[in-house]
Amino acid sequence: MKKSNSVGRSAFRVFIYAFCIFLAILSLFPFVVMFINATRSTFEIQQSGVSLLPSSYLASNYAVFTGKTFDPLKGFYNSAIISTGSTALAIYFSVLTAYAVVAYSWKMRQAFFSMILAVMMIPAQVTSIGFYQFMYRIGMTNNFLALILPSIAAPATVFFMRQYMLASLPLELVDAARIDGSGEFSTFNRIILPIMKPAIATQAIFTFVASWNNLFLPLILLTNNDKYTLPIMVSLLRGDIYRTEYGAVYLGLALTVLPLFIIYFALSKYIIAGVALGGVKG
Repeated sequence: MKKSNSVGRSAFRVFIYAFCIFLAILSLFPFVVMFINATRSTFEIQQSGVSLLPSSYLASNYAVFTGKTFDPLKGFYNSAIISTGSTALAIYFSVLTAYAVVAYSWKMRQAFFSMILAVMMIPAQVTSIGFYQFMYRIGMTNNFLALILPSIAAPATVFFMRQYMLASLPLELVDAARIDGSGEFSTFNRIILPIMKPAIATQAIFTFVASWNNLFLPLILLTNNDKYTLPIMVSLLRGDIYRTEYGAVYLGLALTVLPLFIIYFALSKYIIAGVALGGVKG
């Protein structure tokens, strides 16, 4: 009886592993196709559709991509500046706001948090016209700060940080730091931020990806070729009135995705550590 139960558990474990491997392959398949299509010509992509065999048109696709009126390396640099600045501001001030809501007891605390939740429900497209008019009137169009500074207000990130802080932050540690004479900002920077590393890593990935892939606001705020981000350049490749070079488009998409992989693999260890820590606490 015990032997049959052991065989059943082993078979179930094999099934779970096989199913997880299948899901992993299914998740990676679109990226594999994208990288392979970056090496193929437009004719090959249109005629044969999906293929798992790379071709020899990578150099010609790169020549098409760099032969436009914009510089892809400059777009890569612009996207990196905007995404890095937006991520840093969003994460730091979101943790700071969540800390103020969790660690301090003040009269309008719950109402303030409810207002944050209400703002989170407002679609960005609703405020985009007014935001553009405001930026235009103060002369902030074609300025990266117009895309970076609004990241300070990130209600979804504040909500996530608050929920994580409620479960992981011992307020006794904060009281002990105050008794030892630590200032409020010193306590936040030296004690709270290290505790929040797993949550910071998780939200940094989401914020960086959202900022890097953002097309709508940069498209209406940035009209100078030298200020274009990489997603804008890829969209211009698709909008060619004569012919869409799909190989160059896939190459641009591949270049756009690469930094996201780097950011994920650089921060994933903190996410795994946070999950392991939560399992130990549970």
